[in-house]
Amino acid sequence: MRYLNVCLEAFGYTLPDEVVTSDQIERRLQPLYDRLRLPQGRLELITGIRQRRFWAAGTLPSEMSVASCQRALLAAELDRRHVGALIHASVCRDHLEPATACSVHHQLDLPGNCLIYDLSNACLGLLNGIIQVANMIELGQIRAGLVVGTEGSRQLVETTIDALNSDLSLTRQQIKSAVASLTIGSASCAVLLTDRELSRTGNRLLGGTCRAETRHHRLCHSGRDEAVAGGMQPLMQTDSEQLMREGIEVGSRTFERFLESANWRRERLDRTFCHQVGSVHRKLLLDALRLDAQRDFTTVEWLGNTGSAALPVTMAIGLQRQPPAARENVALLGIGSGINCLMLAAEMQHVRVQGCDPLAACDERQSSLAVTNTGDWVDASGLDSPGLESPGLNSAGLNSAGAGGGPRRTLSDEGRA
Repeated sequence: MRYLNVCLEAFGYTLPDEVVTSDQIERRLQPLYDRLRLPQGRLELITGIRQRRFWAAGTLPSEMSVASCQRALLAAELDRRHVGALIHASVCRDHLEPATACSVHHQLDLPGNCLIYDLSNACLGLLNGIIQVANMIELGQIRAGLVVGTEGSRQLVETTIDALNSDLSLTRQQIKSAVASLTIGSASCAVLLTDRELSRTGNRLLGGTCRAETRHHRLCHSGRDEAVAGGMQPLMQTDSEQLMREGIEVGSRTFERFLESANWRRERLDRTFCHQVGSVHRKLLLDALRLDAQRDFTTVEWLGNTGSAALPVTMAIGLQRQPPAARENVALLGIGSGINCLMLAAEMQHVRVQGCDPLAACDERQSSLAVTNTGDWVDASGLDSPGLESPGLNSAGLNSAGAGGGPRRTLSDEGRA
């Protein structure tokens, strides 16, 4: 996959207020720990996850997805009438029918000719949505599109705790398949993509590489297909050790093709953002790919594994904390159960992110602002009306931010560049 006319324009993210520590989960698992004589601190020790977050009980994914989309649109200062596609791509959704994208589309007051649907592919859903919107932009079918997802963990974690405490036949070996379920956290993220002519940032999505090794699809699976509004009580069975080994192997093979496709060398990578699973997984993956951990940003320690939202929300927060220098090479390295792998290459130079990072200085003003590549906050308040003004041209004929990508290009143009 190669793109010449697609920009990663803006991110919006939303995080829950309720923090649930690994110690709190272990206290709720006291009956199981006492019966099997398990040491306290085991969960954080083997996962590296100190805490994760829960949405308030009864929260629907669409509610948080709307908030994240609003933030992405505000950060981009984009007239929402340009949005030609909306993909809701998380595992969690309001109902089995209609698509959760319907509710999000309605609440955002997006155009009637906007293509909307749900997409689901475990932890790769949002990355899959990004390439689908990118394809539409590259073909000239749309000028901008939103990809959004909201994952909730309360139901899975609480159902898992109840199951572990109630089944008195479980052994130490048998409970291993439930550990991954206790690492899940909640988060919401929206990614706004635009064509180069509409872009104010010039953050190019260059392309990507995918690989499917579906012989491993039984290593992680859930039970029934359920929706949040139906009071879902999910349970998952995960062979974490085997899934980690096979996932890293698939990732290693994909990464070599990814570098070749992007025409990059390892030393040219300025930053990496990976799917967030745990500390051991991260170390083994980066070692296998021979990548510098200092260039990789993580949130798994305090957000847990937030499913399809994990990689994009980690990228959003990482760019928010440290805006990119000019034309940084950024790799999005996604691996999901199935096993599927999708890696994307981007050239980032300006960042527009809206969201409140609870571990950084964040006040009410910053929660409605977008950050530039210089670290300055640009006021984005008052831009939440359905018809924001379109980006204008300045006296030099450039997009108002001075970073637009210019006219559309073709592969033949790229070859002459």
